[in-house]
Amino acid sequence: MARWEGNTRGRLERAALTLFREQGYDRTTVAQIAQRANLTERSFYRWFTDKREVLFAGDELEERLVAAVDAAPPGTGALPALLAACTVVPEVLRPRDFLLERAEVIAANPPLQERELIKLAALSDALTAALVRRGHPEPAARLATDAAAAVLRLATRRWVTDERADFAALLAAATADLRAVVGGA
Repeated sequence: MARWEGNTRGRLERAALTLFREQGYDRTTVAQIAQRANLTERSFYRWFTDKREVLFAGDELEERLVAAVDAAPPGTGALPALLAACTVVPEVLRPRDFLLERAEVIAANPPLQERELIKLAALSDALTAALVRRGHPEPAARLATDAAAAVLRLATRRWVTDERADFAALLAAATADLRAVVGGA
């Protein structure tokens, strides 16, 4: 196997996504993913616990967001701290074409939908805990996390579909949309 090609995780992700689209999630095996990536099954399992996990790789997003919340200036409100933290998201986003294909595959496969919900819940819990460590009450921290997640989801969806879009501008627009909804309630 050609281990010197580098980017093992990326190759496995791309191979899995391609196979999931070509032959379906259920009919794709870990062995096929590894073979398509020109790696061994053992290499696959060094990076991922199972084939569902291959599209939800790494905790880098969570780590970056929590670190950004932790780095917010003292006295920063819960929602402003989270929205400021969201500016790090473009540093860890995969390419647009990968994200679009990934979204299609997840939408078509209940086990992947379930995994996505589990990952989002874990991210929400981690961000809420970061806010609580900063002194915010848990209910307010949870509400701020949910609001920030909605803003981030909207900005990311817009970013994925518009190649010319600036993520920071989309984040600001989604924040304005939230403020308009809350202000008009």
